[in-house]
Amino acid sequence: MTATPSAAPLDIVIFGAAGDLSWRKLLPALFMAHVHGRLDAGCRIIGAGRQPWDRAAYVRFIEEASRPLLKEPDGTAWQRFLERLDFVSVDAGQSADYARLQAACRPGSTKVFYLATAPQLFTTICEQLDQAGLIDAQSRVVLEKPLGHDLPSAQAINDAVARHFAEHQTYRIDHYLGKETVQNLLVLRLGNAIFEPLWRAPYIRSVQITVAETVGVGSRAGFYDQTGALRDMVQNHLLQLLCIVAMEAPISLDPDDVRDEKLKVLRSLHRMGPADIRQHTVRGQYTAGTVQGEPVPGYQQEANVPLHSQTETFVALRAHIHNARWAGVPFFLRTGKRMQKRRSEIIIEFADPPFSVFAGQPNAQRPNRLVITLQPEESIQLQMMAKEPGSGMNLKPVFLNLDLESAMSGRRAEAYERLLIDVVKGRLTHFMRRDELEAAWRWADPILAGWAQMNEPPRAYAAGTWGPAASSALMAREGGAWNEEI
Repeated sequence: MTATPSAAPLDIVIFGAAGDLSWRKLLPALFMAHVHGRLDAGCRIIGAGRQPWDRAAYVRFIEEASRPLLKEPDGTAWQRFLERLDFVSVDAGQSADYARLQAACRPGSTKVFYLATAPQLFTTICEQLDQAGLIDAQSRVVLEKPLGHDLPSAQAINDAVARHFAEHQTYRIDHYLGKETVQNLLVLRLGNAIFEPLWRAPYIRSVQITVAETVGVGSRAGFYDQTGALRDMVQNHLLQLLCIVAMEAPISLDPDDVRDEKLKVLRSLHRMGPADIRQHTVRGQYTAGTVQGEPVPGYQQEANVPLHSQTETFVALRAHIHNARWAGVPFFLRTGKRMQKRRSEIIIEFADPPFSVFAGQPNAQRPNRLVITLQPEESIQLQMMAKEPGSGMNLKPVFLNLDLESAMSGRRAEAYERLLIDVVKGRLTHFMRRDELEAAWRWADPILAGWAQMNEPPRAYAAGTWGPAASSALMAREGGAWNEEI
């Protein structure tokens, strides 16, 4: 069921309004929506946080923190955007503070509550909102990751939120699902006859999904050391990308039809046992090195990281989907911090033809690849073989660039802007349903338990590299290599 957009005025309430996510991502995204006419004139944005601020103090904070990040810093538009802002000082656990929030929200408004806070506050905030009479049939709640530390904690959060918000009012956000190229992937593979018949075994040899970061843990060290790369990135971002690549065609674009197919993928993932974990997973942790020409410390030298921490900052693994479409096709997932380049991409590697007249020619064994780049730029390229100029039959890989940016005249909104407007419009397609989230945890939990039982330290890799050598070996055993290593 999809929430029906209301003609009532809109109040967007952001809990954690002074937090990094709010001023770095949410307010700039809402400003861009404002500039391009995607917010109704009466829409108000109410910050809620523990700071003893009034509206003027909050506006000054956003002016200083968010404005330097804007891509279109038009002064007049910015001042009109600031007029939308308000602030209410709220301690999440204090019932009396919610009376002030209720007074700030307009009677009869549609209320969107964005919980940009630590997950342990989700339950308290929802309870207090309900007790204050701030939740009605049109209200919506947006939940930021991580939703839980494992399956039981995720179920506990879901149960607590469900006591106050129906499933169709609940938006579990993963900003990767808001990226234009990710959303375009469904059209690319399901709307083009050139790809759809080949999007399966035995025509695809392997799939790689990489989310590489050059940054370290920074100010998140306290949180990150209790989380690690598998919980922080694989259980959500990478599995969601895997679902988009691997899902069957839904019977319609209705949110539940799309999410039903993603759920089938998660349920079809091979559940790893101890032998699989040892053979098909790699944990790593960065040591001191050089990133983009600058020396950086190792993970254990970062502020607020415990000495001898065994938290992984890198994960590579081989996954397998038990269904007819993907039988025998390995999915390689990789993510890490302090890597050589910031890059997120999906590589679809097609199988070799059964017979080639070019055997023995240079580059004859280079596979066709579809390279879908999500960041730092968004692009889709098809690697094919062509003849080099000259009298011989020497082959050379070339790229057909599917240049979406120049081909499409419309503006390419950032992921958070697109997803926030989806919430405003009541569109649930690009948000995780409860059973999706819990299915992802059911797959991830045995890996975490297996690592704990093995009790082996993560493999060291120097900052500024592509991770531990064992990651390359994981691919080499299948006769492949990570894209950056080719």
